[in-house]
Amino acid sequence: MSSKTLPYSNKDIHYDNAKFRQRSVFKVINQTLLTSNVKHHCTSCSTGKFLVLLMIFGIACLLLTHTSSPGSVSNGLVNGSGNGTYEHNISGGIRFPNLFRRAPRLPPQLTPDQIGGGGKLGPNWVDRQENVKKAFIHAWSGYKRYAMGFDELKPLSKQGVDGLGGLGATVVDALDTAMIMGVDEVVSEAGLWIEKHLSNRISEKGQVNLFETTIRVLGGLLSAYHLSSVNQGTNSTHTGPEPAVYLETAKNLADRLLSGFTSSPTAIPYGDVVLRDPSAHPAPDGLSSTSEVSTLQLEFNYLSSVSGDPKYTVAAMKVLEHMKTLPKVEGLVPIFINPNTGEFSGENIRLGSRGDSYYEYLLKVWLQKGPNRESNLTYLYDMYEEAMKGVRHRLVRKSIPNGLVFVGELPYGSDGDFSPKMDHLVCFLAGTLALGATKGITKEKAMRDNLLNFEDLENLKLAEDLAKTCFEMYSVTSTGLAPEIAYFHTEEFSDGGLDGGNKSSKYLNDIIIKRADRHNLLRPETVESLFVLYRITEDPKYREWGWQIFEAFEKYTRIDTGGYSSLDDVTKIPPHTRDKMETFFLGETLKYLYLLFGDTSLVPLDKYVFNTEAHPIPIEGTTKRV
Repeated sequence: MSSKTLPYSNKDIHYDNAKFRQRSVFKVINQTLLTSNVKHHCTSCSTGKFLVLLMIFGIACLLLTHTSSPGSVSNGLVNGSGNGTYEHNISGGIRFPNLFRRAPRLPPQLTPDQIGGGGKLGPNWVDRQENVKKAFIHAWSGYKRYAMGFDELKPLSKQGVDGLGGLGATVVDALDTAMIMGVDEVVSEAGLWIEKHLSNRISEKGQVNLFETTIRVLGGLLSAYHLSSVNQGTNSTHTGPEPAVYLETAKNLADRLLSGFTSSPTAIPYGDVVLRDPSAHPAPDGLSSTSEVSTLQLEFNYLSSVSGDPKYTVAAMKVLEHMKTLPKVEGLVPIFINPNTGEFSGENIRLGSRGDSYYEYLLKVWLQKGPNRESNLTYLYDMYEEAMKGVRHRLVRKSIPNGLVFVGELPYGSDGDFSPKMDHLVCFLAGTLALGATKGITKEKAMRDNLLNFEDLENLKLAEDLAKTCFEMYSVTSTGLAPEIAYFHTEEFSDGGLDGGNKSSKYLNDIIIKRADRHNLLRPETVESLFVLYRITEDPKYREWGWQIFEAFEKYTRIDTGGYSSLDDVTKIPPHTRDKMETFFLGETLKYLYLLFGDTSLVPLDKYVFNTEAHPIPIEGTTKRV
């Protein structure tokens, strides 16, 4: 099947209320007299003037004697009603005072925040945001009670498990979320645990994954350092240890993680690091994931910035500088790379697992350098732009029968067959596309300042289409929660009987969910994109979608004794739980939901970039305050 770029277009037309305000009869007559030939011909003689006066008198008589149709709507809103209902004049005529009453103006246009700001105009987003905070406290309470110091909580078994190297990953992942939410008790508990235990664990622990440890632990420490240093603008007071504790712990960890770079014969680091030695080695198959080696730069760059030591950014940026030189397919790259040769391995191209954050960090590392970024970094944005053109040309398709836009895969390379498979992980792309289009400012401001080119508008339209698809991956299931992987019905691919279970969904026949893919891990990618799109487009539907997802999490994943659990099958009610609360549920999912429902001035997108684990990193050259 040949692929073509989808016909995206700019549909944004703004109307001024003034264009539709009603005018009085006398204004209409006066404007007619002043602008028509009547002025030049009819008023040039006394007879003409008499005829004009006679015409005015006749119109007035018609207005006074005219009988309205029953049920006609009057010109104004009911005074004092306060509910926006219309007054109906069924008395059979116009009352004389109404002839001279000034026509009311239409109500002023409201911002999305005002529309969704609570009270009579819409849902109370302050209350909804508070519900997310309560969910975070419930998740933390279960972790603290049963698994404090372990990487993750098993909420049903009421015990902890170390699956990420034993560095207390949930503690560090959750810390900046607590700071942003203003949950000072959690900030204190997590901060004091880090101060007392984490440095010793870093020195004593064995093998960890370079990527996971960098994005969760190093990223969490650096974000906590920044937020605790400049906590104006967050909801947190200064609790826990001094900011220097987080920075020194981050340096200790990063110094050991650097062995992943120094042990490799090429610019591509090894994926596994032994912290206590420190030493590093490649994965058992000798390969590294493309996304993993290219998703270290935000964290190492910021550490160099705040420590004054350039060794971190030098090591990390060599990866992207090297990858710039490698062959690509319209900017798209395979999901594996060999650190011993520095070359890509295989032909599998996808934006799901092992490929996703490569594209995310091309944009975000460029954004991180801020308005004064060096010209030699433009290659990052150029690589991002080329890749997004490749996505639109080679990976974007529409489902049948209802035309959901999705991003598929090329498992056998550019010359192989297209697969209509889309990981939930791919839902990050909607937010990244929107961020790349406006660079973090609102769409309205970007358009007003003429900052969006055709590529930006295409990417923004694709972002909104993908966000819609990702939301429908939730609403198509019986639980209202998305599967880990979905397939899409196309002319070439169909698989009957594998729907999501929600028989009322319009897209029941568009989305195919295979039995092995029906689990939900409490992932954040969709709510991340809803947050970014709400900030950029100011469209309140993204908040509403996020609220529906949050309600489904509350209904089906909350464990009464504390914590939340992943699910085995989102198409069945009641769903079977997996007894696992991933660290990113506190570090990402609940953080993005909280920010989605909150004030747009909290962690603004033109002053911060979020690393791929949702830890906010300040953009260089912008204000230091959140």
